[in-house]
Amino acid sequence: MAAATSNLAGKTVLVTGATHGIGRAVALRLASGGARVAIHGRSGTAADEVAAELAPLGGYAGRFLADLGETAVLPRLVADVTAALPDLDTVVLIAGADVLTGEAAAWSFERKLDQLLRVDVTSTMILARAFGRSMKVRWQDEQAATGIARGAIVTTGWDQAETGMEGDSGELFAATKGAVMAFTRSVARSLAPAVRVNCVAPGWIRTKWGEGASELWQKRAVRESLLRRWGEPADIAAAVAWLVSPDAAFVTGQILPVNGGFRRA
Repeated sequence: MAAATSNLAGKTVLVTGATHGIGRAVALRLASGGARVAIHGRSGTAADEVAAELAPLGGYAGRFLADLGETAVLPRLVADVTAALPDLDTVVLIAGADVLTGEAAAWSFERKLDQLLRVDVTSTMILARAFGRSMKVRWQDEQAATGIARGAIVTTGWDQAETGMEGDSGELFAATKGAVMAFTRSVARSLAPAVRVNCVAPGWIRTKWGEGASELWQKRAVRESLLRRWGEPADIAAAVAWLVSPDAAFVTGQILPVNGGFRRA
């Protein structure tokens, strides 16, 4: 994978949800830019596959397996990552519950909501706070001396959370991703000035659900983008690479929509 951002050398990054889709694309993009990347996932087999892709790039920093829907495992994940990566300075929280494909697509609204709250909201808040506070303690002296924030955190929102979308999925994702976006703005204030915190808000991205979506949704995704195409995981990865790079050194507390210019058709 060619690297448009090649100034990430020296960074040590944890990417959650890195075994597929957007998370995998982010891990590969950051490694190709020179960062050491540790991956998180639930499946050891899937994690090994991504690790094999990272190895030739020289940026593989290890793997961590945990089900983020189980809140009790989060402190152990933080402890394991902190022990293994004492120089961790960047965390990208991509992991999210898939309630649109597989057996989860048939779950009740209430069960989907519970899963999204635990994986997308609670784990994001707990991990961002824990890693962010640790990084702030470690890097605040350097920030005071250089005026540059050393740590960086990126969360994942949704571009339509602030405008709304009809239907069960719209209600679910607007509520949960809206919570992540609001949290991002606040935790950025808590961790400043040593740690920058921003949120990438994807639009219609061709992940697993998009690949199998009906013709109606295929046409809608294209129609609602000014660029008249689906977004790809690589588009989100490029935005994340910029947000964690020195090029975004004066950017924090922001929501960055990556949606091809969303419009109501």
